[in-house]
Amino acid sequence: MPIVKLGDEGRWTNYHGTGTCEAATRFALRSGDAERGRDEIAIAAKAVQDWLAAAQVANRRVRPLGAGWSPSNVNISSQSWLLHTRRFNRCFRIGTDDVRPGIDASALMLVEAGALVDEVSDKFEAQGRSLWTSGAGNGQTFAGASATGTHGSMIARGGIQDHIRALQIVTPAGIRWIEPDAGVMSDAFIAATGSTALRDDNIFAAAQLPVGSLGIVTALVVDSVPKFLVRPIQNLRKVDQAALDWLAAGDFRRFSAAYALDRDPDFVQMIVNPYKPFKRPAMLRFLYREPWRDDYSRATPGQLGAGYDALSLLGRLLNDYPWARGPLLQFAMKQGYASGPDIDAPAVYGSWGEGLDTHRPLADLFNASVTIDRADLARAFERICAVYARHGGSTVVTIRFMERAQGLLAPARFTHNAVIDFDGPRSQRTADAYARVVECLDAEGIGFTRHWAKSCRLDAARVAADYGEDFRRWRAARDRLLPDPAHRALFGSEVLDNLGLTR
Repeated sequence: MPIVKLGDEGRWTNYHGTGTCEAATRFALRSGDAERGRDEIAIAAKAVQDWLAAAQVANRRVRPLGAGWSPSNVNISSQSWLLHTRRFNRCFRIGTDDVRPGIDASALMLVEAGALVDEVSDKFEAQGRSLWTSGAGNGQTFAGASATGTHGSMIARGGIQDHIRALQIVTPAGIRWIEPDAGVMSDAFIAATGSTALRDDNIFAAAQLPVGSLGIVTALVVDSVPKFLVRPIQNLRKVDQAALDWLAAGDFRRFSAAYALDRDPDFVQMIVNPYKPFKRPAMLRFLYREPWRDDYSRATPGQLGAGYDALSLLGRLLNDYPWARGPLLQFAMKQGYASGPDIDAPAVYGSWGEGLDTHRPLADLFNASVTIDRADLARAFERICAVYARHGGSTVVTIRFMERAQGLLAPARFTHNAVIDFDGPRSQRTADAYARVVECLDAEGIGFTRHWAKSCRLDAARVAADYGEDFRRWRAARDRLLPDPAHRALFGSEVLDNLGLTR
C-alpha cells in the first residue's frame, strides 16, 4: 500500500524542536516499484485522495511533512493527520512524447514530492545536468523547500521554486495537474498520471509556493541547465563600509575585485559580526561559474559549501557571557567556516551539486531572515548593527543576493534582493534581538519580507500588507482550486488560519 499508518496517535516534534504537534496521527507515503513515473504517481495520488476522504470522515485536518527541517510553525497542527513524504522519493526521466511540442524533455525530471534537494541534484548531475540554485543545505525535500520559498543564492537567479515547471496536487475534489497557460506536459502524459489538466498562469504561480495550504503536492516537474563548474574563493577580510554601497548598486564586479578575483561573480556571501562589523574581519565567499570539463582540481566540500555548526556548538558561551559576545562570535566564525581557498591558492572547482551541504544542521539553532530591496542594503545594515550594539543578541549576520523569485508568495519579491540571515543559538535573548530588528526596519520604513520556513512573527494583516495584490491573487487562485470552504479548512491549522492562508 502506498500509505501506511505509523503507530497510534501521539506527539510529533520538528527537527529543531521548535514546534510540536500534539495528538497527531502519523502516516507515510511510500514509493512503489512501477517502471514508469506516470504510473507510479497515479497510484500514489489515488491513495492520497482516499486518505483525504478518510481524514474528512474522521474530522481531522491534514498536514504534509517533508524532512521537518523548518524551525517555523507552519507545519505544526495538533489533533491532525500528518503525512510523511520522505520515502516517496523516486525521480524519473521524461521522454519526448511526454511533453508538448517545443519543450526540451532532456532538461526535465519527474520528481516525487519526498525527494530531497540533494537527491534531485545527484540524479540531474548523473545525466549531465544541474540545478541552477539552492539554499544553504540540501536535506529538505524539494517540494518542502519550494513550498516555503527557500531562497536561492545565485545573483542572477530566483528561488528554488523557480525550477518547477508543473506539479500534481491532490485535493478532496480531484487530482489536478497544474501548469502555466502555455502548457508543458502532453495531454496523454497528464491523463496517465490520473490527473485533470489545469493550465492557468495564476494558479500555477500560487501552487509554486503553496505553504502547504492548497492540497497535497505529490509530484513535480523540475527544470535544469547543462552541468557547470564553480570556482570558490573564501577568505576573512575587513570590509570597507563603502563596499555596501557597491553591493546595493549591484556592482558585484567591483566588490569581487576588491576582495577576490577581478571578474563578475555568480555568488557573493558576506558573513558579518554585527558588533563592530567594519573593524572585525567578515567571512567572504565568492563563486565563479565556468564551463564544465572533466579534468578539474576538486575542491573539498568545506571549500564549496557553507557550515553553520560552530554557532550551535558555541551557543551556550554566547548566551552565558554576553559581555564577550563580539569576540566569541568572531571565534565562532573562524572555527565554523572554511578559510580558503583564497585568491593566491591553486584554483579548485566543483559542480553545483558538490557545493551543497551534505549533512543535517545541528539543532538548537536560531534561524531567521529578512529579504529587502537590494538598494536599501547599506541603510538597513547600519540600522541592524545599531540594534545589536544597543540591545545585544548572539547571531552572525549573513548577506546574500538574488533576483526576484517566482511564486505569488515568494519572499524574494523585489526586482533585486538582498537576503539577510540571522544564525545563532536558540534562546529568548536571540529571538528578542531579531524582534527588535524587525521593529527597527518597520520604524525606518524599510520594506522587507520574512522566510516562511524560518523563525518569524506574522499574522494575516501583515501577510496582506507585505504581499499586497499578489496575496489577493493567491487567495483568488486558492478559491478556484479549492472552492469548498470545508476543503480549504482541511489543509489548515491554527497557524495557517491566522496567516490568512486557509480561511
